[in-house]
Amino acid sequence: MKKKAEKSREDYTQEAYMGIRRMFFINEIIPGQKISYRDLAERLEMSATPIIQALKRLEFQGLVRHEPNRGYYTEKISLKELTEIYDFRELIEVSLLAKTIKSINRQGLATLKKALKKHLNAKRDIYLKERLMNDMELHLTMAELSGCTLQINTLRHLFDLLYLKYRGNMLFITPMDTVDDEHQQLFDLIAQKEIDPACKMLAQHIANVKKYAIICIERMAREKNLQVI
Repeated sequence: MKKKAEKSREDYTQEAYMGIRRMFFINEIIPGQKISYRDLAERLEMSATPIIQALKRLEFQGLVRHEPNRGYYTEKISLKELTEIYDFRELIEVSLLAKTIKSINRQGLATLKKALKKHLNAKRDIYLKERLMNDMELHLTMAELSGCTLQINTLRHLFDLLYLKYRGNMLFITPMDTVDDEHQQLFDLIAQKEIDPACKMLAQHIANVKKYAIICIERMAREKNLQVI
């Protein structure tokens, strides 16, 4: 009987990292909160070492900050940063979409259609993780078909900020029918290799989502008396 391989230090750090990410996603960790690594260790049933290593990784990503002699805190909400994230998303995604359309083949189109179908078939509740994650995967699929690895990795980081730091399930309030229609139209334009109309549609779609996200953050800040910078 083979012995089960022991977890490495990196394995434990990754496990802690994914556990803390999940807490961000489901709002167990909120903006501006002090983070107790001892509390996290207890909740994740791990030692403090991998928790601290995971927090350092999250600090590098801009999701938490470390204050000397005080500990770790989640970053506060920033409308300026939120606007920059969406503007950067638009810049990257539109640029990659043009490359995707130029090179897309039948297999790529089938992959994109599958991602679209998965998104459209998700549960019709804007606060559910399934719909949120499928929306992200649809956009990432469009980008990944371009083959531009560096820009795709940057885009993934932007989605991390939106869905973890800015609680994507609260930002995702654009009317569902509007989102679905825009995604379907976008797919049709890609299939027809209409580069300029597709890029304009994607830019408008991201701008619409940004508008609703800003409205949501401003309303949430008023209702919960959150400090927004």
